[in-house]
Amino acid sequence: MPAEVDKGKCTGCGACVEACPVEAITMDEKAIVDADKCVDCGACVDACPVEAISMK
Repeated sequence: MPAEVDKGKCTGCGACVEACPVEAITMDEKAIVDADKCVDCGACVDACPVEAISMK
């Protein structure tokens, strides 16, 4: 399952974008995960300082 962003917690810092090795995350005001590109590595989960990303 791809990473999932809790829009209520996401601050839009971009740490997850930098951490993603396959460029599956982009930013609008909040992080957006492209489920088709996500390889379920969890790098974004570890990088998020506010724990807004989880692997479901």
